[in-house]
Amino acid sequence: MEEKKKILLVEDDETLLNVYKSRFELEGFEVAEVSDGEQALAKVMEFKPDLILLDAMMPKINGFDVLDIIRNTPETTSIKVIMLTALSQESNKEHARFVGADDYLVKSQVVIGDIVAKVKQHLGIPAKTQFLDQENEAA
Repeated sequence: MEEKKKILLVEDDETLLNVYKSRFELEGFEVAEVSDGEQALAKVMEFKPDLILLDAMMPKINGFDVLDIIRNTPETTSIKVIMLTALSQESNKEHARFVGADDYLVKSQVVIGDIVAKVKQHLGIPAKTQFLDQENEAA
């Protein structure tokens, strides 16, 4: 069986965090979650995720600064990072691209299925769920 892809969720809204965590676990991912930028930087070194879903406006260290640090740290520079934020201004999107975001999603413009699809796209996973793929392999 193929090893599960690892996702780090960085979100300070506990309700959203729980929704994302449940859905990604259902999709067959190994999920870790933190609620601020400081925790994110510690967790990324420990958990070694394949992809990070990163909020922008958070306590302690904002998502843009977290991303900048991740991109400038040799051990984490190649991790895929999708900014998932309420900030919809074009200047925010440009700043995210400048500091190295692989993608930028505005929370009010996407549903959970869109987020899952983007994550799978960036990880090179076919559109059907990992869970179904694993069942098919076992059959």
